[in-house]
Amino acid sequence: MSAGRMLTVDGVDIHDDGECYVIAEIGHNHQGELEKAKALVHAAHECGANAVKFQKRSNRALYTRDYYDQPYDNEFSFGRTYGEHREALELEPAAYRELHAYARELGITFFATAWDFASADFLAELDVPAYKLASGDLRNTPLQRYVAQFGKPIFLSTGGGTMEDIERAADAILPLNPQLCVLQCTAAYPAETEELNLRVIGTLRDRFPELVIGLSDHQSGISMALVAYMLGARVIEKHFTLDHAWKGTDHAFSLMPDGMRRLVRDLRRVRPAMGDGVKRPLPVEQKPLEKMGKKLVAARALPAGHVLAAADVAIKSPADAGLPPYELDRIVGMRLRRALEVDDTVALADLEPAVEPVAAAQR
Repeated sequence: MSAGRMLTVDGVDIHDDGECYVIAEIGHNHQGELEKAKALVHAAHECGANAVKFQKRSNRALYTRDYYDQPYDNEFSFGRTYGEHREALELEPAAYRELHAYARELGITFFATAWDFASADFLAELDVPAYKLASGDLRNTPLQRYVAQFGKPIFLSTGGGTMEDIERAADAILPLNPQLCVLQCTAAYPAETEELNLRVIGTLRDRFPELVIGLSDHQSGISMALVAYMLGARVIEKHFTLDHAWKGTDHAFSLMPDGMRRLVRDLRRVRPAMGDGVKRPLPVEQKPLEKMGKKLVAARALPAGHVLAAADVAIKSPADAGLPPYELDRIVGMRLRRALEVDDTVALADLEPAVEPVAAAQR
């Protein structure tokens, strides 16, 4: 196991030598309905995700009055104003408690993004095993310090940030709480493939050699998450829904259960597929290569005592015995100990050096 780079979330160790930790980001894809939220938690568990994540807001405290009261008239709106829209999507505290208990019963980790101080307090009361800090709070050191003092693992998204912003956040959190995972993120919904900047994962690993690095992936597919794992990401967060057609901005680029299931499956396959780096023949290759491979055989009937020329030897399948083709140069000029029929396997035991008589050699 790699030294130093380790994060433990709800009993699961996340490190370079381990599997990827997959977070199904439910956010507000439950549309403010507890039963939909429970269905999403259940589906994420069935897909093999390690955790489900929600978003907790105290809307009155979070937004300015003008922003809260502004008209919000669009196809995705759940209210006449932005405040009404946000309140319609916010689950009640009792619903959070029920979801937390339901996730524990299923065996999947439940946590949430704390968007403000009051929400952080509520999540602390709920005793969630981890917290998320959104990209919008990358520069919010007061909230970062406040969440850090709860002593639980923190996933920090870095969308729209600079390395200076990330370093500032790390400097705020780490003295209070070393349990930090930094997530490369592009704060676009969805993010296009060319906007992911996955090489930042390596940059973050170099800058923070003691921290687990991950990816908050807003791209609609699953293949870039596999690339992120190969680059060193050990946490992948993907938005999750049960229906792309549901009302809301996130559903269109969220993974449905089939996509989440395939993502988890493929991420679990990466580490064993990487192997140990030693190139060697494997037992599973023996029969195919015996069938496809080739050996040296007699090209025609050859008498005992014959000195082999290149034309006397053919290269044919199967490679079930005898000499491999790279030995051809070695055996040309050697004498047969016994007669060979056409297609007989040529073996070293059938050959001896063709030594000229001393008298002839001296002439």
